[in-house]
Amino acid sequence: MQPLDVDEPATVGPYRLLGRLGSGGMGRVYLGRSAGGRTVAVKIVHPHFALDEEFRARFRREVAAARRVGGAWTAPVLDADPDAPVPWVATAYAAGPSLAAAVTDTGPLPTHTVRALGAGLAEALAAVHELGLVHRDVKPSNVLLTLDGPLLIDFGIARATDGTASLTSTGVSIGSPGYMSPEQILGKGATGAADVFSLGAVLTYAATGEPPFRGDSSAALLYQVVHEAPELGSLAGELRDIAAACLAKDPSARPTPAEVSRRLAPEGAARLVAGGWLPGPLVEQVSRSAVRLLNLDTEETAHSGPVAFDTPSQTEPPAPASSAAGAGVFGPPPVMNPDEPSATPPGKSPASATGGADGAPAGAHSAVPAPRDAPPPGRLSVSVAAASAPVEGARGRRLSCTVVLAVAGALAAGSLVLGLLLRPWSQGGSDNSAGSAPSLTEAPTKASDGPTGGGGATDTTPSPGTIPARYLGTWEGSATGLDGTVPMGTFRLTVHQVAVGAELGRLTQTDPLGGVCTDILTLKRATPTRLIAASVGAKGNHGGCDPSPHQIELTPVGDDLKYTSDSSAEGNPVAVLSRME
Repeated sequence: MQPLDVDEPATVGPYRLLGRLGSGGMGRVYLGRSAGGRTVAVKIVHPHFALDEEFRARFRREVAAARRVGGAWTAPVLDADPDAPVPWVATAYAAGPSLAAAVTDTGPLPTHTVRALGAGLAEALAAVHELGLVHRDVKPSNVLLTLDGPLLIDFGIARATDGTASLTSTGVSIGSPGYMSPEQILGKGATGAADVFSLGAVLTYAATGEPPFRGDSSAALLYQVVHEAPELGSLAGELRDIAAACLAKDPSARPTPAEVSRRLAPEGAARLVAGGWLPGPLVEQVSRSAVRLLNLDTEETAHSGPVAFDTPSQTEPPAPASSAAGAGVFGPPPVMNPDEPSATPPGKSPASATGGADGAPAGAHSAVPAPRDAPPPGRLSVSVAAASAPVEGARGRRLSCTVVLAVAGALAAGSLVLGLLLRPWSQGGSDNSAGSAPSLTEAPTKASDGPTGGGGATDTTPSPGTIPARYLGTWEGSATGLDGTVPMGTFRLTVHQVAVGAELGRLTQTDPLGGVCTDILTLKRATPTRLIAASVGAKGNHGGCDPSPHQIELTPVGDDLKYTSDSSAEGNPVAVLSRME
């Protein structure tokens, strides 16, 4: 994405433009955001087309028709204004590279990915043709690769230009050389079979890294499409047979989109996509794209030099005793581990020394120090190490994949609410109401062992030093993170009868990708109404697991136990665990 030039619009209709995604013969495409936070792709036609009344009429009809396109493998039209001084249309934004960019960056796609790609595009074309529409410009740059499958984009504009006076302008043509059907080139009209021809060319490009027709000029490409056989390169087996059939010169000899889909995916494209359809490098690229999108400008003003903190710092040395309280005053020093010896003044307990229920100022927090390379609060930074299929020792609790996969999928569906997803990482401002998730550098007050999400008033009952029988045994259940928006897999925990300071048990999480992480729990407090433990990653964990210490809480809920965690790095997971034995 490129920044906006000084002569480009800052807003279009109700959308604020964040940058330019690309441009072509018909117009420019911008990344936009609505007042409600929805991210869209806004396509603005070139001004000279706006002067053509015939173009406007066709554009109006085609946008109305494109609004009806709602297949699983297309980006839906959300808004448009054909009557604006410069007509525009907004579609759902998909977080993922185009097929052209993906092949350029990573090379030809594996066979499984190509089959899923072809089946999805064929199903999309079948739905489009049933509406009486013809795309006419199926090409690699109009195919997006998302975690949820391929998306066919750019309905409306290319077809709307057909037959207008503007088509006599120099350099303007319908379709793309090398991917246009022979009948389009010869001016014989385009039916759904023309899209099938283009689909065959796209499949060849995806599988081999080269288009089936090659030349150093548009004229040479057009001649080859009409008169020469396609070059299918390394394509083999059924994929080669399907591509060759789609690229037949005679439109009547080509298969229908439904036939292509059945041959590539007898059980449907969704079945192929659900098993993980993108190779690892593309999963990482899509994930990073989603994170960058979250970090885009949200109308916050960026200043150079020192910036005031919304909340007191939790990682700096304490201010001198004579300092007045207020903005800019540093908070208390971080508590590394309340169970280890510390510089507690003689005669005082750790609780009273650091503040909390035994006399600390209201609202004081003790902190878990952030890693040395941790990002500043308010910005999301996620590391990614993905694979296309589960592997032994794969990533467990770390959100690098789990969160980003969900974010990218939500973006592809056009339903991302930035405030919801960012909330666990940044809770700045003066609203520190009960129940809000801690920020990346905060943890619940250690002195009072405040709730980590279980709700209810703080339990001040003295710890009996042993665990009530209610908690003992093996428990298992499904977990979610980020306020229930992200599946975290299965949590399994065995609680043993131990004294405070001893190992309570081990929590094993099997994430949705099959990765396993283990946490060691050390008992801190046990009462009839809640059990609090310190949790740290086991030494034998895979490198993708989160090793940082945090606090967890178990509270009875009927016959079950509710597990909550104050680990923002893990998305504050919550699980309802049922007794297994």
